Amino acid sequence: MSGIVVVGSANIDQVLRVERIPSPGETVLSHGLNTALGGKGQNQAVASARAGAETTFIGAVGADSFGEMVRTGLSADSIGVSQLRTTQKPTGTALIAVDGTGENTIIVEPGANSDVLVLTSADSAAISAASALVMQLEIPLQTVVEAARVAHAVGTRVILNAAPIQVLPQVLLENLDVLIVNEHEAAEMAKDNGLATELTGLGERLLTLVPTVIVTWGSKGASLHRVGTDEVLVPAHRVTAVDATGAGDTFCGAFAAGLVEGMLADDALRFAVAAASISVESHGAVPSIPLRAAIETRAKESRH
Repeated sequence: MSGIVVVGSANIDQVLRVERIPSPGETVLSHGLNTALGGKGQNQAVASARAGAETTFIGAVGADSFGEMVRTGLSADSIGVSQLRTTQKPTGTALIAVDGTGENTIIVEPGANSDVLVLTSADSAAISAASALVMQLEIPLQTVVEAARVAHAVGTRVILNAAPIQVLPQVLLENLDVLIVNEHEAAEMAKDNGLATELTGLGERLLTLVPTVIVTWGSKGASLHRVGTDEVLVPAHRVTAVDATGAGDTFCGAFAAGLVEGMLADDALRFAVAAASISVESHGAVPSIPLRAAIETRAKESRH
């Protein structure tokens, strides 16, 4: 087995720069609009590839100019696109407002992503041949469940970034090896499963569902939780954040890449935190994802 297969969404991001995120019913003026590659699946695939892992992407785009942008962009990062299908729906689109502190709000129109309803035999073969499967929740849940089953059955490591958060069926949880959530998603998942939602000890409580849990804490860093071992907390790097869009996806892709190449989970966590810290220093999702050399430099700086 080798490499990473990402099953997930591919969008085009329309990013609006605003002084502050509008409240309900409020209108604010934008002072800039950028169009860039995005979508959690595409972001994580690019992050994995730029971190050094052989990567294949399984998803869907529309027969439109945005779909061509996605296909061209993935190929430019040497990501396998033979399993990227084209459907009659338009390519997924995200409208993102980013304020002056780098915080954001996102509205997603799934478009072609909602057509990723089944896995083909070629999709299943690619997953079975991979070292790790990485997924999110911007495509139909039934496909996420199916992919997890295929991977788990042959020993491919299954990594789920449970975002956007929703209630997960037991059959999916049983097939996961690693769960990655931010603090808000972790609390919601704990609530959905009848667990206490207090932030203290949250990662350990989620271990009743999945054998390895990673919780990202924004500017506080990330924590790793495994059954029978102590929590590992990696503090965030001190940076000037301008845009948090895609930072979590950068973390997920880099962490998966680290695991696949043989890093210990602790080291992969540090590698991923370094990658995410670089991504928040630039605007956009895919445009801000760093290359391997930059990640290694940042990680080395933190050790000293």
